[in-house]
Amino acid sequence: MITNAIRRSTRAGRKLLAMRATYRMQRYLFIYLTIGIPLLYFFVTRLVPIVYSFSISVREWDILSRSKPYVGLANYASLFADEAFRKSLANTFLFVAVGIPGQLAVGLAVALLLQGTTKLRGFFRTVYFIPYVTSIVAVSWVFRWLLMPNGWVNEQLLNLGLPAQLFLQSPHQAPYVVILAMIWQSLGFQMLIFITGLEGIPKMYYEAAHIDGATAWRRFRHITIPLLNPVILFSAVIAGISYLQAFAHIVSMTQDGGPLNSTRTLVYHIYKLAFKSFDMGSAAAATVILFAIILAFTLLQLRILNRKVDY
Repeated sequence: MITNAIRRSTRAGRKLLAMRATYRMQRYLFIYLTIGIPLLYFFVTRLVPIVYSFSISVREWDILSRSKPYVGLANYASLFADEAFRKSLANTFLFVAVGIPGQLAVGLAVALLLQGTTKLRGFFRTVYFIPYVTSIVAVSWVFRWLLMPNGWVNEQLLNLGLPAQLFLQSPHQAPYVVILAMIWQSLGFQMLIFITGLEGIPKMYYEAAHIDGATAWRRFRHITIPLLNPVILFSAVIAGISYLQAFAHIVSMTQDGGPLNSTRTLVYHIYKLAFKSFDMGSAAAATVILFAIILAFTLLQLRILNRKVDY
């Protein structure tokens, strides 16, 4: 009887181990499937097109022809010989150089103001965040209507005795008007990110600095800015990618990236090459250049802004 009991106990132990092994396999299978399916989707929808665009960029790609001859770097050479491409590249860097500091500065300023309010804080946050979730086309058309030669803004300028401005009809003013619209629409997002970062800074640092006699500016410079560095880095990377890929505001606010190509960015130039001129080889080459710029710009930001601060 003792032998039978031992055998039954052994069989029960084996069944328990088998059940545990089966459960462990099911758990790992679920985990790997959960990770693998999004990874496969990312690979198919992101990495494969990127690699494919490299192949297209070194070929003479005619949609109507089965022959796609290899041309090497000829598409890249023709791009840099094109004045419109060089102008779009310069405009893209202008958008980045003006848009990122402006967006970060305005977002941080609004966040600091809202952090100091005690009443209706939620209401003001909602009001500032609404433009971010509003359609880009709708926002762009409102700006376009307000800044028409006979629009509301020029009417107010004339009432104040100031000369009317061309705004979107001026090659010198149009880029900054588009950047202004982009900053205004993204203000809510930047404000929310900065408020989250500000609320994560321990109050004891400000109290200690106040006891030591530090002014508000010194507290802002030596406490707020250093401890907000991770938030600033995140916001700068997101804003940089957004301005490097500027497209929808330009299509909605300007006429063909004008006037005089003053608002034509690199993404808009790619759109014109691919879907207006059907020059897929040059469009793919411009896409590769844009990819390289975004990658280099992101790595540069990580290098410059990613600093550890410890108090």
